[in-house]
Amino acid sequence: MEISLRIEEQLTNFPLLLYMKGTPDFPQCGFSAKVCGILKASGKRFAFVNILEDPELRDGLKSYSNW
Repeated sequence: MEISLRIEEQLTNFPLLLYMKGTPDFPQCGFSAKVCGILKASGKRFAFVNILEDPELRDGLKSYSNW
């Protein structure tokens, strides 16, 4: 599946989705840790994708978001 289609599918399936480095229990960067802390404090349920496990997705997100 083309990476942009995978991203679209993920965003469609999860109302609140965090692309992050690491996991909510073990974030691998300060930004990921900060955002997880904010989301946990809000009490909102969220899904996450560890972009360190999928280099193709990591690069695809940069293109998808024009970053």
